[in-house]
Amino acid sequence: MSGLHDWFQTPPGQYVLEWERAQFDSALADVFGYHALQIGLADVDALAANRMPHRWLAMVAPPLPDAADTARAPAGARYACITDSTALPFAEASLDLVVLPHTLELSPDPHATLREVQRVLVHEGKVAIAGLNPASLWGLRQWRAHLTGGAGSGRLYLPEAGEFIGHWRLRDWLRLLEFELEAVGFGCYRPAVRSSRSLARFGWMDRLGERWWPIFGAAYFMLAVKRSQAPRLVGPAWKTTQVPVGAPASIANRACPAPTTTEKNLEPN
Repeated sequence: MSGLHDWFQTPPGQYVLEWERAQFDSALADVFGYHALQIGLADVDALAANRMPHRWLAMVAPPLPDAADTARAPAGARYACITDSTALPFAEASLDLVVLPHTLELSPDPHATLREVQRVLVHEGKVAIAGLNPASLWGLRQWRAHLTGGAGSGRLYLPEAGEFIGHWRLRDWLRLLEFELEAVGFGCYRPAVRSSRSLARFGWMDRLGERWWPIFGAAYFMLAVKRSQAPRLVGPAWKTTQVPVGAPASIANRACPAPTTTEKNLEPN
């Protein structure tokens, strides 16, 4: 199973999508502005709870490992277009919100995609990112399957397409691009099983995982805000006043008393 879209039709994929929809709805409902953009993954309408008047859906153009996703769009999308995630057709500082549901994982250059997002966001604009956590039970099973060549019981559990980016690595990228992390969450702590019945049987692990090993969830969600440095106004105070060399010095005018009779007699004739 190589495509991310095909994997999201499986019980584990539906389990992850359900958790991610809840995160997007909760975090983006009160993000205000005029223009919001979702890049990729039409399987989830990440902007469903957002109330911005202009909500765009941009599908990623081929060539990408999961190029089949470019032809699909959710029914509730206000607008739709096909673009390159590393060269967005939007002016600088023109968007208030950008959503990246597994977009960085499928990008051939995820850091360039994040730089492009930083370019099109306004000051105080926000970016929401969802991804699969390689430091989890699911990531461990995927790593073991790669070691065995994906044969037999060690066949791949997660989609083969794309590169999973750890949340610690993503934090560094955001910091370098002048983003400030506002919220981060982890979810999907159930073991790497394939059937819906098995996933339901381990539902108690979600509550246990949130308390005892929160950073090892199979999926993560991040919300960051752009904190670009504003230009500083330079006024005339930084200049030193030049004093002319031959200018007379000003002396305080003091009232002098009238000379006495003795002082008058001492004056030369």
